[in-house]
Amino acid sequence: MLKEGMIVGERYEIISRIGSGGMADVYKAKDHKLNRLVAVKVMKAEFSEDRSFIAKFRKEAQAAAGLAHPNVVNVYDVGEDNGIYYIVMELVQGITLKDYITRKGKLTVREATSIAIQVSLGLEAAHRSNIIHRDVKPQNIIISTDGKVKLSDFGIARAASSNTISSNVMGSVHYSSPEQVRGGYSDAKSDIYSLGITMYEMVTGRVPFDGDTTVAIAIKHLQEEIESPRKYVPELPYSLEQIILKCTQKSVDRRYNSMTELIEDLKHSLLDPNGNFVTLTPLASHAQTVMLSSDELDAIREGRSGYAVPKKEESNYLEDEDDEEDEDEEDRVYDEDEDDDEDEGEISSKLEKAMTIGGFIIGAIIICILIFFIAKAAGLVNFGSKKADDQQIEQEEDLEDLVDENGQVPVPNLVNMTEENALSVLEQMGLKGNKIGETQSDAPAGMIISQEQTAGDKVDQGTVINYTVSAGTDSPTVPAVTGLSQSEAEAQIKALGLETSIQQSYSDTVPIGKIISVDPAEGTQLTKGATVTLVVSLGEENKQVAVPSVIGQDEATAKKTLNDNGFQVNVETTTESNGVGEGCVASQDIPAGTEKDPGTTVTIKVYHAPAASNEPSSQTPSEGQGTGAVIWKCNVKLEQPKNYSGGPVQLTLVQNVNGQNVESVFLEGETITFPYVLSIQGADGVETGTVYLKELVDGTYVERGHYSDVPFKQS
Repeated sequence: MLKEGMIVGERYEIISRIGSGGMADVYKAKDHKLNRLVAVKVMKAEFSEDRSFIAKFRKEAQAAAGLAHPNVVNVYDVGEDNGIYYIVMELVQGITLKDYITRKGKLTVREATSIAIQVSLGLEAAHRSNIIHRDVKPQNIIISTDGKVKLSDFGIARAASSNTISSNVMGSVHYSSPEQVRGGYSDAKSDIYSLGITMYEMVTGRVPFDGDTTVAIAIKHLQEEIESPRKYVPELPYSLEQIILKCTQKSVDRRYNSMTELIEDLKHSLLDPNGNFVTLTPLASHAQTVMLSSDELDAIREGRSGYAVPKKEESNYLEDEDDEEDEDEEDRVYDEDEDDDEDEGEISSKLEKAMTIGGFIIGAIIICILIFFIAKAAGLVNFGSKKADDQQIEQEEDLEDLVDENGQVPVPNLVNMTEENALSVLEQMGLKGNKIGETQSDAPAGMIISQEQTAGDKVDQGTVINYTVSAGTDSPTVPAVTGLSQSEAEAQIKALGLETSIQQSYSDTVPIGKIISVDPAEGTQLTKGATVTLVVSLGEENKQVAVPSVIGQDEATAKKTLNDNGFQVNVETTTESNGVGEGCVASQDIPAGTEKDPGTTVTIKVYHAPAASNEPSSQTPSEGQGTGAVIWKCNVKLEQPKNYSGGPVQLTLVQNVNGQNVESVFLEGETITFPYVLSIQGADGVETGTVYLKELVDGTYVERGHYSDVPFKQS
């Protein structure tokens, strides 16, 4: 394990450990060369002498480094430093999809579809680079704080070639495709299967196959048909149900051919949720589900005959804790080439006979199909053409019912139809369609929102019906702000053109001043100018908080400091500067250090210089000096502590007032440069104080140094 403050590769300073997997530990670090925070994945010491592990570790970097896509975690660097093998990756602040599903129970259809589209775009980019992920699961999908979805951990990915890929390298068994469980061919369609299982879990809150052991789950992937997600979510749209079922077909030929096709159907499902546009290839008579024999099941359990049961692989740096469980010996299977001859002898004679008979049956079916097509070409068989003729006759009869004595037909109502459906309806009625433009509206993109010819009017057949299509809406979406401070949340929401209202509530789990929840919920689309209600934590009930000192701070900083400590703010103006600059806080009605209930209103007075007057002042200098208030201030330079790494800081002043230590926070959440000029007001009559500097690390302020005997003088 690396220690805090250690430098790797002469540029990456280790800050803290943030994750651990089977092969590697992941650390939060600072890149001093580019002055940014990164994630450093370091191989565990016990594997550094093993060449196969080193090769696998480097393979991860090679697989991911070639990808540059917004939905893939970027890899910046890879190297070795005194036997320490490491990969430097983008540090994504957020939550894994697994944790997000656990927190919410199940996701909404729109939310799940949006996440699936973003993951598919990342996989599409990987597949175009001939890289198969092989470990697609919610634990490897990260939702960042800005709402972007990123695919991580190409730890068991391999660069695909034109050759058949046979590998026992496995992802988590709950999400592994049947071909991966068997240890057979793995390609892009294996990732499609795993993504389908992930979509199933997003909309239902559960995985389709579960069991007491990984072997039991693996056998279910091979033998059992997946239950429809509608069993657990009856309101699930038909199109999304069909997309999930097509992704999770056991036969690779029945799944989507590529991520591009899957993305198109996912987008289509947003426009036409209950549309019947997903095509499932029917099973051939010889391609039904095959029940495995007891010998084959034993082979799976023992790792014989090319079957493999998944092993754990290294975790990404935000992997779910469930992935770090110890593996049972029955789950560790090694498919070694030297055992092939022994395995072949274990196939029962019954299985050989069954395979021989099956070969004859397949040959007979092929011969029958050839005879059928030859007969059809010769005109001896016309089943299909007769059916087509019947359909054409039915359509002609329906059309005759609509045509009046003048040969005209009524204009159909195309509004709220997709363009594809509208053109189909017009064609059936002998009319033509023409899109004259697109315009933004609340209707989904691609939906018809108006037409020039009024529905019901009679027109001649062949008439062109002009219509306008929705281009969608640019309505803002409520961002993910839960857990942020009030000021940060308000800044993000107002930047989207939305308004905010504040409610306060006590919470035993959410720190004071942080956001507990939002209404409407995160991800909801709103019109610009709509109001979002933020529920801000007051901390634990009946727990008083010390009022911080904001004197000398500008108005915005003072309001942020008080809000983040759970206080409400009332701002007044004053023409008495009390030694502070223009626009800064000259006084506060509740002295710093006073214990008050969260939600208490603190009134601050902001100094604004009075307008210049041409009349001579009647006040003498001595009178002005006699009426001015006495302020105790300091003006010193603070040097940078040795272990400060450049993050946001909290500066706290502690003074002994009447025998008691009074503490006040006068700067929080800002990044400063050194030497830092400290100019603040202290307690009346107290000549010295101690300033403590703390740095924000993983959401907690850690002390980096303090400055004793800071002098304060009258002004």
